[in-house]
Amino acid sequence: MTAHLRKISDVKLEEEQGVDSVALDRDIDQQQETRQPFVLRRAAINPNHWYAVARDVEVGDRPLAVTLWHQSIVLFRDGDGVVRALENRCPHRQVQLSHGQVVGDRLVCAYHGWEFDGEGRCVDVPYLGEKQRLPRCGVRRYPVLEQDGFIWVFPGDVELAEGCRPLPLPEWEHLNYIAAVTPVDVQAHFSFLIENLMDMYHGHLHDDLQAWANPKLASLESGVGRVDAHYDAESYYTIDKIYSISQLFFKSLRKLHPAPLDVSYVYPNWVSTLGDEFKIVCLFCPVSETQTRAYLMHLTSLKPFWRLHKLPVGFRRWVKDRCFNAARGLLAGLVQQDVVMIEEEQASFESHPERRSYELNPAVGAVKKLIRVQADDQ
Repeated sequence: MTAHLRKISDVKLEEEQGVDSVALDRDIDQQQETRQPFVLRRAAINPNHWYAVARDVEVGDRPLAVTLWHQSIVLFRDGDGVVRALENRCPHRQVQLSHGQVVGDRLVCAYHGWEFDGEGRCVDVPYLGEKQRLPRCGVRRYPVLEQDGFIWVFPGDVELAEGCRPLPLPEWEHLNYIAAVTPVDVQAHFSFLIENLMDMYHGHLHDDLQAWANPKLASLESGVGRVDAHYDAESYYTIDKIYSISQLFFKSLRKLHPAPLDVSYVYPNWVSTLGDEFKIVCLFCPVSETQTRAYLMHLTSLKPFWRLHKLPVGFRRWVKDRCFNAARGLLAGLVQQDVVMIEEEQASFESHPERRSYELNPAVGAVKKLIRVQADDQ
């Protein structure tokens, strides 16, 4: 894949005059002689990436069913607490293994009690006759990792899994960051959600909930597997004193000040920073062409509080854990407003797929092209 960079000097005129997305979509959707037309809103994921399918705390004593791009997967912990990921079906009667239970290192089907190990092999049938052989059957095993508070699954070529790593989230465990996370469930193709996240001009939607104001695209870069958009903006928050965290809850305490706003589509996820105080991450788990699940994470930096850093580690851990999800209400409010708009976009596409929109933000065009590249690179 050939990397390319597209600086603001190349897109400045487009930004000022507006980009006709008819031209963008025509470029994306053009038909090749040997292939069907590419339809962005039906684009598949690139399976050769790690996807966050669940929080680590969601996988406990019972199996958990998740869906990643039409693939039903069951997660469970073996006797050592190690997370396993298998195709969520019993090869006996094709029912979901997630209905069953975990016994030791094995996942036991609820229907007839067939047992499967962490590799997906059938290792016992409780009513097997003396002259009957154990069926040589099993289900697919998925590479799975538990990292930075999430369970990650690799749905693609198993041989490529080790050479690819999940998006690093060192702030999740770092004592200098307070985290909040909320799930996003939207009945729409994942492209609508990532376009929403990359387009910082939609802050108009969020009224009192938005953290930024007056964004202006300063530069745009596209490279292998990513798009980076840099905005000049202003932030409502200044986290420099311990009580300044109360700005998250009381609008009267907020004051606008200049702050860089950087957003990146690091396929298949999204990362942003607002000044030095905030980092927001969205981890994507596309379910189908019309359904997307994601995890939106807000990370508030405690770096300015140097006195706090000198306190015992145990106390700092207590503060971090005590403040976990303090900003979840803010996140949930933002998500609720975005979901309404995104689902309307999906509904409009389903009703009138021939319609084209006019796009003024070059970052959105770059996102569309990256989705096509990834869909083709399988």
